[in-house]
Amino acid sequence: MAARPPVVVSFAASDPTAGAGIQADCLAIAALGCHPATVLTAITAQDTHGVQGLLAIEPRWVEEQARRLLADVVVSAFKLGVLGSAANAAVVARVLAAYPRAPVVVDPVLASGRGDALADAPAVAALRAEILPRATVATPNSVEARRLAGTDDAPLDECAARLVALGCRYVLVTGTHEPGAQVVNTLHGEGGRIRSDAWPRLPGEYHGSGCTLASALAALLARGLAVADAAREAQAYTWRALAAGYRAGGGQLVPDRLAAVRVRDSDDAARPVRDHA
Repeated sequence: MAARPPVVVSFAASDPTAGAGIQADCLAIAALGCHPATVLTAITAQDTHGVQGLLAIEPRWVEEQARRLLADVVVSAFKLGVLGSAANAAVVARVLAAYPRAPVVVDPVLASGRGDALADAPAVAALRAEILPRATVATPNSVEARRLAGTDDAPLDECAARLVALGCRYVLVTGTHEPGAQVVNTLHGEGGRIRSDAWPRLPGEYHGSGCTLASALAALLARGLAVADAAREAQAYTWRALAAGYRAGGGQLVPDRLAAVRVRDSDDAARPVRDHA
């Protein structure tokens, strides 16, 4: 009998395009050698242009999905995306409390790439109070980092420090929303900045880049990598997936999560411009 791959459980919303959301999580997790298991938190009506609507799953159904699943499988890591509501965040926090040894990667999705809101004020408050304190790694972009830190203009290092103070063990801030020819991502811990990686900025807009990064990070942690190494490898995987992106519809490009694995050993371009441990 073949060895069981590590199981990564994703709590996230659906995306009919599979460019983002729980479907994208499954693609990335499986591509990196783990078994994706899922707990659906919301249903969205969206396409590759943006989100038209979101319907949160009732909290009791979120909890029932998770309880039945986790009674049957051995979880190696959790990945959290859109949770749908403050009540769902509270349920997920209770579930995570029962598995303190499993790494938790939180992608604090507050809006779509187009800017469509995916979390109201109570949901953001619950994310800060209930979820971030249980995060092994949070992966906000710069806009999300500032909003969660309660500031509009603070330096990103300060925002990351505030999120660590909320209870996150590590924070990986992505720089896709910052200007410049390079995208600079920084990993922070209790002692401050741990590493900084700069990647060539790719042309175009991408649907599901944050889902890809967080899911890859969760899969690599499930496979036993240390946080700093997993953060570096997850960035490289995501960059390759974006570089191979294609148009599944008429809007944003969709990352090619399978191609990112195929070119891993041969694509020299998938190395950061700057790599500071």
